[in-house]
Amino acid sequence: MKKNTLKEKLNAGQATLGPFVGFPSPAIVETMGWLGFDFVIIDCEHGPIDYETAENMIRAAELSGTTAIVRIGLNEQQHIQRYMDAGADGVLIPLVNNAEDALKVVNAVKYPPMGKRGAFSGRGARFGVGTGPDYFEKANEETFVAIQIETPESIENADEIIATPNVDAVFLGPGDLSLNFGFPGQMEHEKVVGAIESLVGKIKAAGKHAGTLGNYPAHAKFWHDRGVNWLVSAATRHMIAGATTYLDGTREALGE
Repeated sequence: MKKNTLKEKLNAGQATLGPFVGFPSPAIVETMGWLGFDFVIIDCEHGPIDYETAENMIRAAELSGTTAIVRIGLNEQQHIQRYMDAGADGVLIPLVNNAEDALKVVNAVKYPPMGKRGAFSGRGARFGVGTGPDYFEKANEETFVAIQIETPESIENADEIIATPNVDAVFLGPGDLSLNFGFPGQMEHEKVVGAIESLVGKIKAAGKHAGTLGNYPAHAKFWHDRGVNWLVSAATRHMIAGATTYLDGTREALGE
């Protein structure tokens, strides 16, 4: 079982940066790794990524030395453990609304006695080649469990969700919070920012890692200054920003 460098860096108090990748493209994941991102989140909640493509995207992350987290839309053990068996370093599960939902995630990711994940010699276990009885203990140590708080119900139940044993990180989704608060798309609305700030304090107090969006440098710094070390962006946003800079700059240089 390889070392989970995302988990290692967060536990050492370091800031970590990584994008959501929603395109079914191992090449984009690999590029993000070569660029130096600490992790990628392969987004299987939204978009067209199928299971087999997700496995190849996990391979691409391994090749370029970045941590592969998979966001999975269905919080069911038989679904989640397939991505873990494919070699994912961890998961991000949305719409966790109570402690029962959070415990289901832990049970799906962790082997007994920490959870209920079933044994299988998939590629995460090197297909059984060179892995001994200690594999299961090592896997439990290295796998990363993250859950999302993004609804009024989850905010109401935040204390019990955050207290769930063996949850490493809680991601606070400003997009869905803005929708649910009645300010769609206003991710920097004072009510959204206030809710995230109050939850970050609770997450840190519980000894867990807080995550949210850091879409551009000042945005990332704002949340890092408030205790967020798991800073997530989006590959599409980086591609659009880079392409826009090129197009605008080149057209200006050409006098067009």
